[in-house]
Amino acid sequence: MAETGRPAPAHDETPKAPPKIKVRKPQQRACDEKDEKGKVCCGHLKRWYEYPAEVAALVGKNAEIYRCENCKVLYRPNPKEMPRSYTQRY
Repeated sequence: MAETGRPAPAHDETPKAPPKIKVRKPQQRACDEKDEKGKVCCGHLKRWYEYPAEVAALVGKNAEIYRCENCKVLYRPNPKEMPRSYTQRY
């Protein structure tokens, strides 16, 4: 097509950084991630069932994973605790 005089849409070519993955502390329910000012996030950790393929490549398929509702940091369950959902217990 001919040049229309409009600028071409800018595409962000920089790849996204992989998500930060932490391990939950015993009985942890809120996020403990600090922002650039040093303030603690304190967002509720929610179980994440349907995560994208990029996350599945990092944590594995059908893994028990939690995500902060505010800052979106991912948490693996504490390996020293039993799973909290009865569907994950064997």
